[in-house]
Amino acid sequence: MQPIIDHIHITVENLERAEKFYDSFLPLLGFDLSLKEHDCVDEHDYHIVEYHSSSISIGLINCRTSFKEGKINRRKPGSLHHMAFRVNSPAKVDALYEQIKALGAPIVHAPQLYPEYCCDYYAFFFKDSEGIEYEIVSFAREQYFPKDL
Repeated sequence: MQPIIDHIHITVENLERAEKFYDSFLPLLGFDLSLKEHDCVDEHDYHIVEYHSSSISIGLINCRTSFKEGKINRRKPGSLHHMAFRVNSPAKVDALYEQIKALGAPIVHAPQLYPEYCCDYYAFFFKDSEGIEYEIVSFAREQYFPKDL
């Protein structure tokens, strides 16, 4: 069996601000904004913006009013530490770095080789509008993980 993640939902502090950022960011990775959906369940204080691609959906959900004062910390239990998107070449990592930097996203680490992960692990890290950390990475996964696992 091949594990497949279908969708990820991320709670954000400010849904409108996050939607503006993700409207610019996710198309760089192949998401089609014409497939974006909005939904809400008012009685549960639940509003979602969901972005779809052929392989995964990412949803942004408003935080409940009672949690508005909480601060994001990726080391807090239950928190998303970071999410990585793999691309097919170091050149694509570099191109996305320039595009994401142009969006005004805070850069945590510029593109570099991380041989401590594997000999060709090339990545950069940045934060979104809500302070959530992301990574764009390129490495030859199939070299390290044969298809029949």
